[in-house]
Amino acid sequence: MGAQTWRVGSRCLLLLALVGSVRSEGVQSCEEVRKLFQGRLVGPVKGLPDSPRAGPDLQVCTAKKPTCCTKKMEERYQVVARQDMQQVLQTSSSTLKFLISRNAAAFQETLETLIRQAENYTSILFCNTYRNMALEAAASTQELFTDVGLYLFGADVNPEEFVNRFFDSLFPLVYNHLINPGVTDSSLEYSECIRMARRDISPFGNIPKRVLGQMGRSLLPSRTFLQALNLGIEVINTTDHLHFSKECGRALLRMQYCPHCQGLALTKPCMGYCLNVLRGCLAHVAELNSHWHVYIRSLEELSDAMHGTYDIEHVLLNFHLLVNDAVMQAHLDGQKLSEQVNKICGRPVRTPTQSPRCSFDGSKEKHGMKISIRNGEETLANRRKEFINSLRLYRTFYGGLADQLCANELDAADGLPCWNGEDIVKR
Repeated sequence: MGAQTWRVGSRCLLLLALVGSVRSEGVQSCEEVRKLFQGRLVGPVKGLPDSPRAGPDLQVCTAKKPTCCTKKMEERYQVVARQDMQQVLQTSSSTLKFLISRNAAAFQETLETLIRQAENYTSILFCNTYRNMALEAAASTQELFTDVGLYLFGADVNPEEFVNRFFDSLFPLVYNHLINPGVTDSSLEYSECIRMARRDISPFGNIPKRVLGQMGRSLLPSRTFLQALNLGIEVINTTDHLHFSKECGRALLRMQYCPHCQGLALTKPCMGYCLNVLRGCLAHVAELNSHWHVYIRSLEELSDAMHGTYDIEHVLLNFHLLVNDAVMQAHLDGQKLSEQVNKICGRPVRTPTQSPRCSFDGSKEKHGMKISIRNGEETLANRRKEFINSLRLYRTFYGGLADQLCANELDAADGLPCWNGEDIVKR
């Protein structure tokens, strides 16, 4: 910038300051106020004064000097002051809201991917190792992981029930195809008896309990974490649409638009005055700060609970290994289990049938999943850590909201004259 340009700019700023000072003594025309009023409040309004006049009917913007405002203008200004405040609140919280909502969507998408991968892994296990029972096991596998997804995303389903249901359905398949195999199959009634006997016979040892323990410990923190993120968004939406009290509305009007009545349409409030008004209006919001701090701390603790053996990635993506262990244990104990089943259900009445074969392309899916699983682990664990670190920056968001709004949005810049609620003064 050249010296001449700098001098011209300085003179302009000085002139603006002098104009503001002169106007504080008494504005001669209301033309600028009329233009701003019509532009800000959408369309022309009848009865706008051309020049300052007495305003005995004003309720808030009272002054000894002549005014450019009427009672109807004051009423409109009060509505706009509330709207402006809500807009400023929404702007100030938009980054925080985006941070939470973006991560909530990302976590849900990643969990959905993990569920699909875990289901594919289990299907591949049956297709590659237990091909004869693969097609029959597909429905139970799909039902299990559908229930896992429903539970994670807030549905009223019980992990203990859907885990037990899966192993109940698995036992007749293992019994008919591995323990007591043949070219024929047992009747549906006999299979149902075997299914009902599973919990008494315990053919899979303690593996169903291990699965249930891991599922319970890993699914609940993830479910709660997602619910907590949605709760955070709900809190922000609520504070973005506050209903201001009548007293606060009048204070906002005096701070933001009463200067217009004196021809000071471009003047902003002084910092101290702005803080007094907003701290009063947002006092009940500031009370949220301690709760907000606890909320963020709770998210940190939930995130910590999602590590190690009970990390949902570890549990879901290794579920098929426990299924394999369960099937192998039943196979090894086949003779004893067969005797127990015969005592409970009797000997099967067999009918000729052909077991359907698996048509799942395991090699292709397995190759593709190795890549996606690694990316999934990086995405979920690293994104969660990054999110918590970012969220920590907002621990005092509600406690410092009034100061933030005044500093970033509302008050006059350093060195410029400002409005103190009664007149324009030097900052």
